[in-house]
Amino acid sequence: MHPFLQALSRGAAVVALAFSLDAAAQQAITLHGAVQFNDDHAFTKALVKFEELVKKYYGKPVNFVLHKNSELGLEKDYFAYMNQGISVDYGIVSPAHMSTFSKAAPFIDAPFLFRDLDHWNKVLDADTLKPVADEVAQKADVMLIGFAGGGTRNIFANKPVHNMAELRGLKVRVQGAPIWSKTFTAAGMSPTVIAYDEVYNAIQNGVIQAGENEAAGVETMKFYEVGPNLNMTQHAITIRPICFSGKTFKKLPPDLQAAIIKAGKEAGIYGRQIESGEDAAKLEAMEKAGKLKRIAFTDRAAMKKAVDPVMAEYAKEIGADAIYNKINSM
Repeated sequence: MHPFLQALSRGAAVVALAFSLDAAAQQAITLHGAVQFNDDHAFTKALVKFEELVKKYYGKPVNFVLHKNSELGLEKDYFAYMNQGISVDYGIVSPAHMSTFSKAAPFIDAPFLFRDLDHWNKVLDADTLKPVADEVAQKADVMLIGFAGGGTRNIFANKPVHNMAELRGLKVRVQGAPIWSKTFTAAGMSPTVIAYDEVYNAIQNGVIQAGENEAAGVETMKFYEVGPNLNMTQHAITIRPICFSGKTFKKLPPDLQAAIIKAGKEAGIYGRQIESGEDAAKLEAMEKAGKLKRIAFTDRAAMKKAVDPVMAEYAKEIGADAIYNKINSM
């Protein structure tokens, strides 16, 4: 072959290889998710559903790798990674971990915000939380694409608590967002912020007497072993946003972006149905197995009354009073 033709065919081969590599790179988009829990947890199930729905709506090859059992750290780490556009592309994160970027975010998950599960569902279905999602997207570059959660939180403790008098001075672990410490103090308790994975040892070693969680958390973390009294304060119903990194999202093809938005909303609803449905069943099973005892709390109305002024003041302080009033009026 003529040297010129040889060079030409070599060049064509290089170009063809570059094209095929480029096509392969375009084909194999891999998205990394993270969750603190195992396959049985409602959060994991919601994220697996998200993956299934994205694949269904996108209709082209896309790989998902879900890192379970805190393999990539805790939820606060996932949020920081999504904000930076590294390591984690999607995950479920408690709003408490968004407070650095949005003062209003932890408010959507605050204690005594919802009257009951029905009220909570109405608030979420009405898109009431859109201003919070907009602020998080703008300031943290993390998108809240769906709302999971639905666990009713109660106080697990090493002693039974039936009323406000017995609640007084209770050393209880709370989440990091300031509203949790403020409301629990207003209710007469002595709250302290401790990392989630250190709660068990802290109760065991007498540093604290109690923590608060929904049924799935109590079960997974075996909190019933150190706090077998589940005091039914029903002080909060969880909202757990499905988050997606804005930096990752911007790099994706438009049809995959559309699939992610659609799947996020649906996976959130699916997660809520699972968790709110599983909640009572889990508590019943744990009680039947002799792992915990549900203690009726008779002063919920008095507790809410003590907390309401703090909530109203806090809503005003962080500019969430419009959302607070809207939620209250529903």
